[in-house]
Amino acid sequence: MFENLSERLDRSFKLLKGEGKITEINVAETLKDVRKALLDADVNYKVAKTFTDTVKTKALGQNVLTSVKPSQLMVKIVHDELATLMGGTATELELKGAPAIVLMSGLQGSGKTTFSGKLANLLKTKKGKKPLLAACDVYRPAAIEQLRVVGEQVGVPVYMELENKNPVEIALNAIREARAKGNDVVIVDTAGRLAIDEQMMNEIAAIKSAIQPDEILFVVDAMTGQDAVNTAKEFNERLDFDGVVLTKLDGDTRGGAALSIRTVVDKPIKFVGTGEKMDALDVFHPERMADRILGMGDIVSLVERAQEQYDEEEAKRLQKKIAKNQFDFNDFITQIQQIKKMGNLKELASMIPGVGKALKDIDIDDNAFKSIEAIIYSMTPGERTNPAILNGSRRQRIAKGSGTTIQEVNKLIKQFDETRKMMRMLTAAKPGSKKLPSFKR
Repeated sequence: MFENLSERLDRSFKLLKGEGKITEINVAETLKDVRKALLDADVNYKVAKTFTDTVKTKALGQNVLTSVKPSQLMVKIVHDELATLMGGTATELELKGAPAIVLMSGLQGSGKTTFSGKLANLLKTKKGKKPLLAACDVYRPAAIEQLRVVGEQVGVPVYMELENKNPVEIALNAIREARAKGNDVVIVDTAGRLAIDEQMMNEIAAIKSAIQPDEILFVVDAMTGQDAVNTAKEFNERLDFDGVVLTKLDGDTRGGAALSIRTVVDKPIKFVGTGEKMDALDVFHPERMADRILGMGDIVSLVERAQEQYDEEEAKRLQKKIAKNQFDFNDFITQIQQIKKMGNLKELASMIPGVGKALKDIDIDDNAFKSIEAIIYSMTPGERTNPAILNGSRRQRIAKGSGTTIQEVNKLIKQFDETRKMMRMLTAAKPGSKKLPSFKR
């Protein structure tokens, strides 16, 4: 996502490199290129024009410090304006009811049902809630079954009435069920159509009127580009929704919807879907997205993902093993599993400042760990616990068992030994340790 826009903006800023100061001429030249980059990314024309006009006004009103280059100043102004354009700060869900009610809206195929499951999973695992999913799409074949499967995946109950074709009644009965069973959030999955029509709009308006939801979320496929913005506008006029959810932001999308939608409907983007897995859902942070668009990485989100997988007791146990030089292949495979849970490898790497640009033309296979895992799982329990016994004949057997070569097995064992040495050195060299030299002023 946003790769083309990032490259184009980077080229635009290079027009200012070597310039001693900001002038109306070089700013106009740079912003002409920025506007083209935004339009190519499918940003609404009026939004792109207003954006560049605002940046121009701010840039020409700035006194450039001798320590700051004009190109650096322009990046800072564009960054701040991009964040403002997308909403400025993250917006939380307002869940005050007993139970709190979240109503989904959007076209068919936008990902409402999958998002409903992802939201239920997020509220359950990160917010300590007890959600209930309500199946109110009574038209699409297998819609109820899809929600049932999604609910099963995330361990959340699904309320459904297979014979009832009245979505208002089903939604009201789901709320009664939630009160009776102690569920504190009801997520109502509604029907969509391939295009906006009066029947769908009247139906979802009737559901809204009957259940009085705390939150109405408009779910839209980011890959539909500018059409997403137009659809959001029409839904907002009828529903006055509270926030937008952009799905499929991990796809080959130009990102124009994310940059335009806030300005056009004046409603915040609350969540973004970043993959097909049930945990591939992120709260939308405009300032972090601006960082990523401008190639600055997103180290805060990377740390947050790492913290979600962090187990303090496991970390203490591991530290003791490393200190005693007992770190083995069982521990190694556990660390790999934790990294995999954090998400797509290329996306994780792009969150590190400066790395995203370096990797833009490199294809990082999400199955990169498969051969490593195959080699480790082909070892006996004794070999995993005590890597020192891995002699030539054992390595030959492991290579055959894992479908790899002896060279790959040798390479992994060598990397493992180097990793173990490095980890031991880092564990030994703690602040205050006698092994660290002390420097006095």
